[in-house]
Amino acid sequence: MLHTILLQAETPLSEDIIPHEEKLNILSLLFDRGSIGITIPLLIMSVIIVYIFVDRYLAINKAGKEDIHFMNNIRDFIHNSRLDSALAMCKATNTPLARMVEKGLSRLGKPLSDINETIGNVGQMEVARLEKGMGSIATMSNIAPMLGFLGTVVGMIVAFHDMANSGNNLEISDLASGIYTALITTASGLVVGIIGYVCYNVLVAKISKVVLLLESRASEFMDLLHEPAN
Repeated sequence: MLHTILLQAETPLSEDIIPHEEKLNILSLLFDRGSIGITIPLLIMSVIIVYIFVDRYLAINKAGKEDIHFMNNIRDFIHNSRLDSALAMCKATNTPLARMVEKGLSRLGKPLSDINETIGNVGQMEVARLEKGMGSIATMSNIAPMLGFLGTVVGMIVAFHDMANSGNNLEISDLASGIYTALITTASGLVVGIIGYVCYNVLVAKISKVVLLLESRASEFMDLLHEPAN
């Protein structure tokens, strides 16, 4: 009987001793009242970065695809004095290379230096078209960490403000809100900045390959104009 009473008395005590572990919810911290002013702009930036990256990635891939028969057909048309057929093929081919060759064909009869300059100008415009929106990615990838650090400063200001107003009743939980804001916004800003940095450099590398291809084919076209007709 005494043993049963002791067990019943110990049961609630043992339950009180076991601490309740609260799981960390990152999503709720991101949209907490203290950090939402920073995380929402960061979220918008990340969406814009991903959208521009996908759009430019697909456009650059399309521009970098080369028809191995294109230049051979252009050579045959020029050697056979079928300039109309060459121009028609260029107009039917929606690629930067085709537009460069088309512009060069339209300048036939003028000095080769003028033709070369014209092709180069068209190539620069095509590359600028491929780079559309990349400046925005670069800008946002630089702004995002700075915005995160701004959230850090705000969070620490809140933490020290709570510390100053708590007097002798200071508890760790009083500082938690400000510290959470500081750390979450910093991490969010760095993540968005890293994503933007990687996306930007991937696009730069792919555009560099397209530029090399265009320069190579432009040089091939100019050499073609020096070849004697059959």
